[in-house]
Order: sequence, then structure tokens, then C-alpha cells
Amino acid sequence: MDVYGSIASFAVVVGFLTLTPGLDTALILRTSLLAGRRPAWAVVLGIQAGTLVWGVVTAAGLSALLSTSRLAYEVLRWAGVAYLMWMGGQMLWHSRRGGAGETAASGPSGRDGSWPAFRRGLLTNLLNPKMGVFYIAMLPQFIPDGAPHVAMGALLAGVHVCEGLLWSALLIGFTGLVRGWLSRPPVKRGLDRLTGLVVIGFGLRLATQPS
Repeated sequence: MDVYGSIASFAVVVGFLTLTPGLDTALILRTSLLAGRRPAWAVVLGIQAGTLVWGVVTAAGLSALLSTSRLAYEVLRWAGVAYLMWMGGQMLWHSRRGGAGETAASGPSGRDGSWPAFRRGLLTNLLNPKMGVFYIAMLPQFIPDGAPHVAMGALLAGVHVCEGLLWSALLIGFTGLVRGWLSRPPVKRGLDRLTGLVVIGFGLRLATQPS
């Protein structure tokens, strides 16, 4: 398989992964609905930065620790569980404490919090061992013989990032159309609680999955 064939095949595989609803989708929708487009794009960029890191690290061979070291995998898994439970709990707490303005300000964006939003997206991705396992299992199959591993890994991860950006643009555009109706305080609080429960659910699933 040549470089172009590898890119095309990998694009199909990660395209299906991108379209599958998951934690990233929930975070993007929640941030866009409650805090606006700018914080939502910060979350998106954080998520995609994490994807790029996973691709480069996998191609460099460092993330093979996740498949060869049970301890390394367990440390990352439980760090991810703790982070997801904390993040979901925060969402539930803030939705219970205050009104819509406080909920939006206390969410992943803050009032001017592009950096907190970016950090949340980045950590959510980096602390997800499933991303590492996916890249370890899939990426080597799409690196042609003789191709520089790190450069090819970065290129393939870039394909994943581009597809993620396109899908995120559609999600954020959709929420922009319905944001007026969803901006009412009771609806905002309900969305915050729903997303918090979804995030906690992902944390519990990660905690109970087989090692």
C-alpha cells in the first residue's frame, strides 16, 4: 500500500469513528449550547490537539507501553476515570447551584475561558486510554514500508483531525440554529445536568471495562 492508499483507507476508518456519538460529541454540543461558538471551538481544538499527540506518540513507539505494560494502562485508565467523574460532578453541581448565567460561566469555557475549554478538550482526549489502544492497533497497519514512522503518523493523525474539525463545524453550526430556544435558564440547567450524567456514565464505563 502506497502513501496515498494508506491515507484514503485510514480516512474511511477514522471517518466512521468520528461520526460515532461519544464523549467528544457531548462536550462540543454542551459547550456550544451553553457558552457559545468560541469556547466550543476551543474544546474542539483541544480534542484535536490530543488526537495529534496520540498519533505522533504512537508512531514514535512510545504509546506501546499501553499494550505491553498493564501498570501504565491502569494508571492512565484510572486517571481518566477520576477526571471524567470530577468533570461530570462539576457540571451537575453548577447546574444545581445557580441560574443560566452562572451555569454558562462555570462550564468548560468560563466567561473568557478559551484556555480552560481547550484544556478540557485536551485532557479528555489524552486521558482516554481507548484512543491510545485504537492508535496502537490501527496506525501501524496504515504506515507503508519504508515511510518515516513519526512523519507518517503525524500525517495520518492530521487526516483524523481534519475530519474531526469538519464534523465539529457541523455540530456547532447546528447548535447555532437552535441556541435561541435552548438559551432559557431551565433548559440550560437541564442540558448541563444531562451532559454531566453522560460524562459520569463514560467514566463509569471506563472504570468497569475489562483491563
